[in-house]
Amino acid sequence: MTRLALAAFAAGLLFSTGAMAATETFHATMTGAQQVPPVTTSAHGTATVTIDTATGKATWTVTYTGTEPFAAHIHGPAPAGKNAGVLVPMKVGPSPFSGSATLTPKEIKIIEEGDAYVNLHTTAHKAGEMRGQLTK
Repeated sequence: MTRLALAAFAAGLLFSTGAMAATETFHATMTGAQQVPPVTTSAHGTATVTIDTATGKATWTVTYTGTEPFAAHIHGPAPAGKNAGVLVPMKVGPSPFSGSATLTPKEIKIIEEGDAYVNLHTTAHKAGEMRGQLTK
């Protein structure tokens, strides 16, 4: 009976560890100073993106204050200080807003390598009012 209980515990640990290993979480603190070129604004925000690398499903929550964005995206590939095209469109809404998308392995790699950023676009700053690089 003791061996059976130990085997069941070990199997449970193995399965729970495997499930955790497939999830990665990335964060961004967004400011106008990180825009390229920088933008003077009191608006700021945060983004959290969680990726299930086994399925490619990404989920996010974005919180902001001091502005009213009409669009939001994950852009890449680009390091901090460089601009890039839209990698993943986000449906923007009142703060906080959330959403999800299925990413390709290439898109996941760009985010994992730190070459992606979240950008909120506003009427006053169509190219983006605030930006933050996604990091683990």
